[in-house]
Amino acid sequence: MLSINSKKQLLQFLAEDIGSGDITSALLPKKKISAKIISRENAIVAGAVYAKNIFKLKGCNVKIVKKDGSKIKPNQTIMTIRGDAGKILTCERTALNILTRMSGIATQTNELVKKIPTKTKLYATRKTAPGLRYFDKEAVAIGGGKKHRLRLDEMVMIKDNHIAIEGSLSSLIKKAKRKYKKFEVEVENTPDAVHAAKEGATIIMLDNFSPAQIKKTIQVLKNQRLRNKIMLEASGGINSKNIVNYGKTGVDIISVGSITNSVKGIDMSLEI
Repeated sequence: MLSINSKKQLLQFLAEDIGSGDITSALLPKKKISAKIISRENAIVAGAVYAKNIFKLKGCNVKIVKKDGSKIKPNQTIMTIRGDAGKILTCERTALNILTRMSGIATQTNELVKKIPTKTKLYATRKTAPGLRYFDKEAVAIGGGKKHRLRLDEMVMIKDNHIAIEGSLSSLIKKAKRKYKKFEVEVENTPDAVHAAKEGATIIMLDNFSPAQIKKTIQVLKNQRLRNKIMLEASGGINSKNIVNYGKTGVDIISVGSITNSVKGIDMSLEI
């Protein structure tokens, strides 16, 4: 079932594309037609539910053939649509945009998840397209990743600019501990990671650490009996070429911004 917010967003997406009216489809005769959406490449389907509801907003009947999370090959049908010709064509691009983008994110996420040789989890970041974060993060989850923070109100994350303004990492951690049980701290070197752990951070993000630096930091934390008190997140410059090495370091989380901010949509089309 769709949330109220996602329904509102789908309406906004459709309204944005239609404007004052689809003047091309208005030229067509009033007739009922059948159409289908097919994939042109291998992919993980994501967004089928949302694409279906875009067509339903215009009174079309839709049957999903390949559910979200399904693997699909070229020329396989994802969904079939029955309804007024003009209304189907009015919805076509909006439905395809959400479906191809989300499927691209899910597919890319799944490819990275399969490369991680350990139980380390792949997390999304807040590097998403404005207005599309809910759908981008949903696609990450469909692909086997984790959503992490959806909004700034979900968890405290102390980063370098926060520290620069406050002037003290310890001061910010003390403020966070007074109000929240769980919070994350971004660090750029091993001493700061140890300091954050000693001060009581729940999650420590090792920003732009190499795999070797991460292993060194983990060993230092173990030596001081701090490793089991925290979760460690590796972030920065991680991609399909190096994610295996990061997965072998012993971190709990790997976060990758490219799965949402550098999306390659899956090639799909609607055929009458």
